[in-house]
Amino acid sequence: MSDTVKDLNGRTPATAATGKDGAAADGGSPGGEGRNGKRSGSTRVLRPATLKQPRLPRWAPAALVAGSLGVGVLTGVLGGLESRLQWGLIAALVFVAATFAVTTIVEGRRQATDRLAASLVWTSFVVAILPLASLLWETIARGIPGVSWYFLTHSMNGVLSWQEGGGIYHALLGTVQQVLLASVIAIPIGLLTAVYLVEYGRGRLAKTITFFVDVMTGIPSIVAGLFVLSMWIMMLGFGYSGFAGALALSILMMPIVVRSTEEMLKLVPGELREASLALGVPKWRTILKVVLPTAIGGITTGVMLALARIAGETAPIILLVFGSNMINSNPFEGAQSSLPLFVYEQWAFGTESAYDRAWAAALVLIAFIMILNLVARGIARWKAPKTGR
Repeated sequence: MSDTVKDLNGRTPATAATGKDGAAADGGSPGGEGRNGKRSGSTRVLRPATLKQPRLPRWAPAALVAGSLGVGVLTGVLGGLESRLQWGLIAALVFVAATFAVTTIVEGRRQATDRLAASLVWTSFVVAILPLASLLWETIARGIPGVSWYFLTHSMNGVLSWQEGGGIYHALLGTVQQVLLASVIAIPIGLLTAVYLVEYGRGRLAKTITFFVDVMTGIPSIVAGLFVLSMWIMMLGFGYSGFAGALALSILMMPIVVRSTEEMLKLVPGELREASLALGVPKWRTILKVVLPTAIGGITTGVMLALARIAGETAPIILLVFGSNMINSNPFEGAQSSLPLFVYEQWAFGTESAYDRAWAAALVLIAFIMILNLVARGIARWKAPKTGR
C-alpha cells in the first residue's frame, strides 16, 4: 500500500505544496507532517488554522468586580473618605475603566467598546438602584420595631408627643378613603379623556385639551390645594374634610392617568381596530372590547404611578383635611388625617417616641402602596386578553 498524502481538497503533496504563483501552500515538506497535518492510516489530512478569537474567561467579570471593590475601599480608607457612597462610585469608575482596558488587550478594541457600553448600563442601573435600596433598608430597619397590631388599630387620641404608644388607625383610614375617592373621580375622567384624544379627537378642541393636560402635569401640589381651598371651602362654604383633600388629589392624579392611557392606546395596532370594524362591530364596542383590553397592562401601570404620587402628598392635606388625632370615618364631614400628614406631624414634634412612630408610619405607607400595586397587577393580568391557543 502506498503512503499517499492528501489535504482536505484531495490534492497530492506536489499539488498542495505549489500554489498558483509557485509558493508553498502550508509551509511543510511533502514528506513531513506539515504545519496543520494529521496522519490517518496511510493518508495525511491538512487541517486549516483556527479562526476562534481570544476571549476573557468566564470568571473575569467577577474578578474585575472584586478588584474594583478592593480599590474603592482602599482608596476610601487611605483618602479619609467617610461616605460609603463615595467608595462605591470610585469602585464603579475603576470597574468600567479596568473592563475596557483588559478587554482591549485580550479581545480587541471592538469587543472592548461593546463591553464598555454594557458596563456603563449595568453601572448606571446599580447607581440608580442604590438610593432606593438604601431608603428601603433604612425605613424597614427603623420602622419594623414600631409596627404592631396595637399600632395599626389605635389612634393618637389622648397620647402626647413625648409619650410612647398610640397608633395610626385614624391616619390609615383617612388615607384609604381619600385615595379611593380621588381614584373614583380621576380614573374615569382620565380614561374617557384619553379615549377621546386617541379615537375621536381631531382639530382645535383636541389640541386645547392636550395643552391643558400637559400644563396640569407640572402643577405643584400646593397649587391644587389652594385652588380647592378657594373654590370649595371659601367660595362654596364647605368645611374641611377628607373629600376636599380628595378633590385636590384627583386634580394631581388626572393628568398622569390621561397621558399614560393615551400613550398606551396609541400602541394598540390599528389592524385590530380595522378587523373589528370590518366585522360590523360598532366603534364604541371595539374600543370597549378590543382596544382597552389590549392596553390594560400599560393603563394599570399609569394608574398605579398616579396612585403612588397622590398617596404620599402632604401639602393639600394640610390645607384641606386639616389633620386630627381622633378617628373620623366620615370623609365628607370634619377633619381627618392621613399617613403622610401623620409622618410630618410626628417628625415635627422632635421627640424619640415621635420619631419611632414616624418611621413605622412611613413603612406602613410603603406597604400600602405596594399592596395596591400588586392588586392592580393581578386585576390587569386577569382581564388581559389571552394570547395562548
